[in-house]
Amino acid sequence: MNRIPSLYAALLQSIQEVPPEYSLPLTIAGKLAGFITPQALKAISHRPEVRITKTAVHLADPGTPRFELEPMLAEIADILREAGLLKTWRNELLTVYAEGEDLAKMERAAMRPLGLLTHAVHLNAWTPDLQLYIAKRALTKATDPGMWDTLAGGLANGAENLEHALLRETYEEAGLEEHALSCRTPLRTLLRMHRRLPEGYQVEDILVSDCILSPDANPRNMDGEVSEIRIVSQAQVVQMIDDREVTLEAALVILEGIVSRTSETLLARYRA
Repeated sequence: MNRIPSLYAALLQSIQEVPPEYSLPLTIAGKLAGFITPQALKAISHRPEVRITKTAVHLADPGTPRFELEPMLAEIADILREAGLLKTWRNELLTVYAEGEDLAKMERAAMRPLGLLTHAVHLNAWTPDLQLYIAKRALTKATDPGMWDTLAGGLANGAENLEHALLRETYEEAGLEEHALSCRTPLRTLLRMHRRLPEGYQVEDILVSDCILSPDANPRNMDGEVSEIRIVSQAQVVQMIDDREVTLEAALVILEGIVSRTSETLLARYRA
């Protein structure tokens, strides 16, 4: 377990990458929003709303209202799909953030080619003897199939706040209702991830809540996205992380939970 700090530091370093080569900063309605890949720019450069300079790509005039932005972004997502630049079309809208402002909603699949910020929520679920619940991603998952993950986690969509996203993901992936999570911490932002991906640039805030589940808890997957749920010791999960059996995001969340001893503080509250 002494290798945890160095393992955590190495993983942290691996998630801070510069944007893909030849990407340009992207503004939307006059606000800095992301980093557009050269392939995505080529696909949408003919659009009248797109203005290209040597240092940035500008999409829509400053102050363009939401009711104009959203149909325009929907058309751009369609163009990127037709160009074969989107990994998996989800029919799910995410919030488009720029300089901290909620500008509009856009198809989830288009976020990476445009380098737009997303928010991922995770539940670190512990037993009363401080072992950890982990979930194996189904082989049908588009990202990291067959790898181990936190008990529940996923992206917040544009129709919910972060707390609702966590509760939704926890029910879908582990079948647990809100009352089963009575002993948990509020969501906290762990880090912002910057990673080059084949489809673009991942700019993502990782948020986590730690929870002690009662001994009679029986997590079970509801949406077919998890093939197995297992309880492992802290030493076991650290070895699995070292062996690259755990997704990068989950590895960071789990290691931080062990290092910060958040679960031990929670356990005292659980026993009180």
